[in-house]
Amino acid sequence: MTSAPAARPGLLGGPVERDREARLAALLPPIAIGVVVLLVWEIGLSVLGVRQFLLPKPSVIAGAIADQWPVLQRGLAYTGFEALAGLAVGVSFGVLAAFATARWGVAREILMPVAIGASSIPIIAFAPITSAWFSSESPLSRIAIVTLMVFFPVMINTVRGLTNVDPAAIELMRSYAAGELTIVRKVRIPNAVPYFFTALRIAATLAVIGAVIGEYFGGPRYSLGIYITSEAYVFRYQNAWAAIVMACLLGIAFYLGAMLLERLAVPWQRSDRAAEP
Repeated sequence: MTSAPAARPGLLGGPVERDREARLAALLPPIAIGVVVLLVWEIGLSVLGVRQFLLPKPSVIAGAIADQWPVLQRGLAYTGFEALAGLAVGVSFGVLAAFATARWGVAREILMPVAIGASSIPIIAFAPITSAWFSSESPLSRIAIVTLMVFFPVMINTVRGLTNVDPAAIELMRSYAAGELTIVRKVRIPNAVPYFFTALRIAATLAVIGAVIGEYFGGPRYSLGIYITSEAYVFRYQNAWAAIVMACLLGIAFYLGAMLLERLAVPWQRSDRAAEP
């Protein structure tokens, strides 16, 4: 009677365990660096005798976050909505403009100078104008700023992905009598997907920056930008820093959201990177 073959170690659980260990190994260095920075920040301020109004300790900022959490929570939701709405509008317009620019020479001649000019406008200078257009209390003012900030990187990167295609692939498709629409679907769009998600990660953080800067010139009292300026104006710097930390966490959340969307949309990109030696 033959015995059952012994299970080969690592056949079922091995790859999963290795992937988990790899992710843990990737997370440990930034976590360790973050802890060291916070400890140096906390202890260094005490040793050097730095005044709290110049730079509060992390423990003081954490206490301010706990104390002001109801207000910060409202500001986080409001500013996050502005950033997310502007990101969605800017990405949509950027992708549409990229397709038009890559397809038609006339659109390229019209849209490229406009995009370059829009990207060179200082946001500090543009924010008061949008406040005058939509009123300082309307979120449309900050949504317009975010849209302007994310439009250019999305458009430029998507155009590169649509146009930087291997000529041999285009010739192969045309040898099979494929039309332009088929070439766009089968070749150009798959080639542009990594470029698009690179732009999306950049735009995700720019969206939060644009929303907070826009709020310096108008918005409800609890919005993060207004809260930072008003609390700093009355010398409650620990509260201002608490709002700054919230804005940083919001930007990180947007960036991680863009990465998660990329993993869901193009999981083979992660598989290809994992297979590299």
